[in-house]
Amino acid sequence: MPSFAPHRVLAPLLLTLAASAAQAQGARPLLTPFSTAIAGPPPSPWRVVGIPGGKIALGTFTLTPVDGSTVLQLEADKSYGNVVHALPPDAVSNRPRLNWRWRLDTPVANADLRTRKGDDSALKVCLLFDMPLDKLGLVERNLLRVARAVSGENLPSATLCYVWDPALPAGTLLNNAYSARVRLIVVAGAGQPLMQWQTQSRDVAADFQKAFGEESSTLPPLSAVLVGADSDNTGGHSLGFIGDVVLTP
Repeated sequence: MPSFAPHRVLAPLLLTLAASAAQAQGARPLLTPFSTAIAGPPPSPWRVVGIPGGKIALGTFTLTPVDGSTVLQLEADKSYGNVVHALPPDAVSNRPRLNWRWRLDTPVANADLRTRKGDDSALKVCLLFDMPLDKLGLVERNLLRVARAVSGENLPSATLCYVWDPALPAGTLLNNAYSARVRLIVVAGAGQPLMQWQTQSRDVAADFQKAFGEESSTLPPLSAVLVGADSDNTGGHSLGFIGDVVLTP
């Protein structure tokens, strides 16, 4: 007889209760839940975003029932992609919390977030901040302006990503291999079991200070949240799942 695993039952329940509490107080959840949607593409206003120009294949993001709840399946096959949820101005306070649960079934083989060649992640949850450009150095400020012009997107001036990476220890903090405007925190790391749901709860302001504290002593406005998966640099394959992402103001 299989053993009873309380965390598998309680994790989705607690996240659902957090969203329900916001509704009970007359407020809609800041992030549209995956669990309340039907199978298919992510529910609006979540939108799938890839590399401009389609130069890199787009990952697959599909709502699917797993363990009795609708979750988002993220599959990357030599591909890149994010699912982005924009937020209204001043949506959160100075001490927001971010909660979610996720499951990694197939990690990206040969991924190494410390190098450009290995800069792939099977599961990530990122926060996009609108930090004033005068907080940035001159070189980074100009590079960001060029990147915004080329992409046609209002790219964030600071991005904090929580990643599941089997190769690095949990708690590792590092810059993205391509841009210091993106900082990574490994929250599920080496030794974390695969094919099991894990629940995360993060103090956003505290994590931002760890990652960008030398640039800003306060939490900038949060413009969007994204979940994503990519395997374009290694040419590998990955499969993961993520449940409701709950942002508590």
